[in-house]
Amino acid sequence: MSAYIVAEVTITNEEQMKAYREWSTRAIQEFQAEVLVRGGTVVPLEENWAPQRVVILRFPDLATAQAYYHSATYTKARQVRQGAGTIRMFAVEGV
Repeated sequence: MSAYIVAEVTITNEEQMKAYREWSTRAIQEFQAEVLVRGGTVVPLEENWAPQRVVILRFPDLATAQAYYHSATYTKARQVRQGAGTIRMFAVEGV
């Protein structure tokens, strides 16, 4: 069963977030994740709420999604983004 990492992103420091994206892209490539959503226009549909930015990655399974998150490469990405904004992220199994 596929698994997805879904992230809601608010950027407060664009330059620093660019460095984060470089490292997170390395991790995405390392784990051969499929990028389904990375940015793009967000339109609120209910309660006039929409995040500033959304990222959705597909992995072959939940174990691989968790391995990506805990990998040395993505750990470096998280360190680089500290103070660049906020990210709420979760992994979920799906079809």
